[in-house]
Amino acid sequence: MQAELEAQFQEFVRARWSHLVRTAYLLTGDAHHAEDLTQTALAKAYRAWRRVSRADSPEAYVRRMLVSCNSDRFRKRRVRESLTDAPPDRAGRDEGYAGVDERGALLGALAQLPPRQRAVVVMRYWEDLSEAEVAELLGCSVGTVKSQASKGLAKLRTCPGLSRMTPSGQGGNR
Repeated sequence: MQAELEAQFQEFVRARWSHLVRTAYLLTGDAHHAEDLTQTALAKAYRAWRRVSRADSPEAYVRRMLVSCNSDRFRKRRVRESLTDAPPDRAGRDEGYAGVDERGALLGALAQLPPRQRAVVVMRYWEDLSEAEVAELLGCSVGTVKSQASKGLAKLRTCPGLSRMTPSGQGGNR
């Protein structure tokens, strides 16, 4: 029986690794932290795989673990990190890198949100989960998801680098 659970877990990791790391990246804003966060969540999932695999959606269960582990990261140490747009000595602007600049602006803006707002915005608008699904994932009410999403989006709309990404410089609503 243990070998079967081990095989199920390995298949789950192979199938969902990149998606979980991408979600973790959006939560942390850093590739190295994202991989560490994903590994931490998967280590916890491995220890509880019998229970996780019986859940309606093992991926949602592990995604919840990602959010919880990310919150733990902030509780354990309050080291402020400052993301920069670009290295100090950079050559002229190449239009081929415009998407990279936009992505960097978005990640920098997400990094400025408090962890709870960031989690709501990422799960709601990147993962495309419903308000009820986000509420269940984060263990809060739908009203909390709505208010955190509203506050997070309002804060993102004030970020100078993001206003040029939407038509006419207006913040977009979903």
